Amino acid sequence: MAKKWMQGIKKWMTKQMDLPEDVLMDFPRITMIGQIHLYIENHKGLLTFTDEEFRVLFRQGQLLVKGKGFVIKTILPEELLLEGRIEQIFYIHE
Repeated sequence: MAKKWMQGIKKWMTKQMDLPEDVLMDFPRITMIGQIHLYIENHKGLLTFTDEEFRVLFRQGQLLVKGKGFVIKTILPEELLLEGRIEQIFYIHE
């Protein structure tokens, strides 16, 4: 119950302060540049990584990326940059 109450407060604050929802609501931000770069912010950890499959955890689910030649160029506690040929992206909601 407290979790829903806190989310309600966060939604109200984002509207009142005119902030993007991802700032307070712990939403991921995913930026894709062409088929070669995928920049992910606000992740909760890397689950799977091979040169053809990449899976990352979010608070609300997972992101599965399939392709070829994947390389992690940058990995920080809440940000990462994936390079390679991106062919498919799936969002898995928990």
